[in-house]
Amino acid sequence: MTNGEEPRFTVEEVEDVAAPRRARVEDIPEPPETPAEKLERKRDYLEGFLAEKPQGVSAGEPGGETYEAVIDALREIFDPEIPVNIYDLGLIYGVDVTADGHATVTMTLTTPHCPVAESMPGEVELRVGAVPGVREAEVNLVWDPPWDPQKMSDEAKLELGML
Repeated sequence: MTNGEEPRFTVEEVEDVAAPRRARVEDIPEPPETPAEKLERKRDYLEGFLAEKPQGVSAGEPGGETYEAVIDALREIFDPEIPVNIYDLGLIYGVDVTADGHATVTMTLTTPHCPVAESMPGEVELRVGAVPGVREAEVNLVWDPPWDPQKMSDEAKLELGML
């Protein structure tokens, strides 16, 4: 340090350091609960976590009461050719529920030549319109993007033996 500054670090040499005390089995405290009790406590926590509903969510937003009831209604409609509900099949592209109870469902079908192309949108409109909290239901049938099996949920793929 030729310019008069204090050194930034110092070196200290030591001859001997006392060895740390070795851990002993007697030093381990008794567990407050058995592994089985701990597992049961974790299960209770997980069940409570999964059952918890989001706080401060309006009825028409995902997680809201009306929105979830519309999704449940869609899960009760099955494709006549494939034994899977239309929601898990990936035919539902969007669900919008406004605060005044107007529900809009955007959906597609597996092919434009589907035998239920005329009746399925009407059934969806009836089922969604019957949900408590929905005043009016509208179904928009779209073909773009086209449906493909990748849009299916894992549950649907498992049901059809694709997983």
